[in-house]
Order: sequence, then structure tokens, then C-alpha cells
Amino acid sequence: MRTTWIRIGRWSLLAAVGGVLLTGAARAHARRRAKEQAQDTGLFAGSPTPQLVARQFTFTEGPAVDKAGNVYFTDQPNNQIWKYDLRGQLSVFMDPAGRANGMYFDAKGNLIACADEKNQLWSIAPDKKVTVLVDQPPGHRLNGPNDVWVAPGGGMYFTDPYYQRDYWQHTAPEQPGQYVYYLAPGQHQPTVVETTLKKPNGIIGTRDGKTLYVADIEGDKTYRYQLGPTGALAGRQLFVEQGSDGMTLDERGNVYLTGKGVTVYSPAGERLAHLDVPEEWTGNICFGGKDRKTLFITASKGVYVVPMRVRGGQ
Repeated sequence: MRTTWIRIGRWSLLAAVGGVLLTGAARAHARRRAKEQAQDTGLFAGSPTPQLVARQFTFTEGPAVDKAGNVYFTDQPNNQIWKYDLRGQLSVFMDPAGRANGMYFDAKGNLIACADEKNQLWSIAPDKKVTVLVDQPPGHRLNGPNDVWVAPGGGMYFTDPYYQRDYWQHTAPEQPGQYVYYLAPGQHQPTVVETTLKKPNGIIGTRDGKTLYVADIEGDKTYRYQLGPTGALAGRQLFVEQGSDGMTLDERGNVYLTGKGVTVYSPAGERLAHLDVPEEWTGNICFGGKDRKTLFITASKGVYVVPMRVRGGQ
């Protein structure tokens, strides 16, 4: 069986075919072929190599796109939320920002943020007024809300893994496990909807509100669920044998997973493409721009963009 391992991007040094190391002209040919294959998917408008926007941060996360197409993202160690506008300009939107991590916009234009400074879920209005949506479930603080998706009806799903932070005074979790929660519209107490994952992290749902994807980053798997009318999850299926930090969808239903670069899967779980990102870790991803055809990538100290032929699925 012939196996091809290909890395795309100027930081890649080698590729192998059938376990044989390629060098020189063969390596260059492999890179060219990888780019041709990426183009064949019809996903990328030009080179699939991520283009650097800025590399002035400590650790970037949580990109979310507003109705106009502006992208907001976090630099969590520096406690800031940044804005990348339609002109390609960067500016600080909020400082301090509750140690915001994953974020998502609701239908009213509020920025929903996993604010793990105090293990809360926030709603940030356009005028930057903060409303705490979730503080402490009865008896114990959350582990640290990590990523969030807002369903079409306004309900919110968020993951709550435990990552010890140096700005916390406590040094152990108070929850019995690392769960996925659902917050019904108008409520302040979330409901546990998934308890079996080792460490849930990335989360995203489809525009029609029928399907939810959740990554188990420690289990190195991503699962797909059906969404019930009351927010319950049903019909769990293994989607792919790969975990993810953040994730997004395009208009075709393709799923974009992050971690060591960006890997794109079809709705059937077929691997379509892989993008190398020249950073230690790729934390999260979304589609932005006026036409939602710019893939925006937060990766360690930098943020990157890739022009796309497909639009975002959110």
C-alpha cells in the first residue's frame, strides 16, 4: 500500500512516499504535487500556504466573525481581545478581557466568550458591556470554559476541560469530570450533555442546528452528534481519529480541525487537505471577510489568513 505524507509550506523540510525519504528535486516535486492536490479540492483560491498577518502576540485563540465579517480573537496570556477588520487592520477591542479563550457571536451581535479568569461564560455587547451568563453551577466552579458555539435558537454549547492557569489560586478542579454543557436561552444554569470524553475542547455546529461536532483533544478523536429540541445530544458517532483545539465548517459541510496545522475533512470524514502553519501550535480557526472567503487562523504567537473559494458555514 502506497502512503504519502506531505507537508505544505516553506517551513517543511521533507516528505516520504512509501516510507522512502525524499530530498532535493524529489522533495520539491512532492511539495508542488501537494499544492496541486490542495487546489484540486476546489477549496483554495491560490496558494494554500497560510499568509502571516502579524506575529506580535503571546498565544492567540478564539477567532469569531461578526455579521460584517470582522474577526475578533484573543491573546489570552495578555488578557486581550483583538479585532481584525475588513481593511486588514488590527486593533485592541478589549483590555482586560476576562482571560477570554474561545468565542462566538450570537444573533444579536453579542460576543460570547469563554472567560476562564473566573471560569465564567460572558456575553460582551458591542459597547463592551459584559453580562455574566454562567458563573458557578450549584456547589462548584467550572473547570474553565474553553470553546463555545451558539445554536440558531440561541442555546449555547460549551466545553469545559481543565487546564491549570497560573492566574488561578486553586490548583485542582472542583467538577467531577470534564464535560460538555448546554445553556438554554434565558437560563443561567447550564446542563451537562456529554460526560464520556477525556478532555473536550473544540466545538462547532451546523447552520441548520441539527449537528454538533466536539473534539476530544486528549482522546485524539472528534465526534458528531444529533441535536435534540431541548439541547440534548443523541446519536454519537466517531467522525475522525483526530482531536482538535478549535474548529470550523465551510458551506459544503467540510470540517476544519486544528493542532499541528489545519486538516480539512469532508462531511463523510475523508481527509481533503492539510495546511502547515509555521508555529508550534494552531489553536483555532474561522472564516472571515465580507464574503466569508478568508480562512483566519490563530496559531501560537501569530495570526494567518488563507484566501478561499468556499465560504464559511456559519
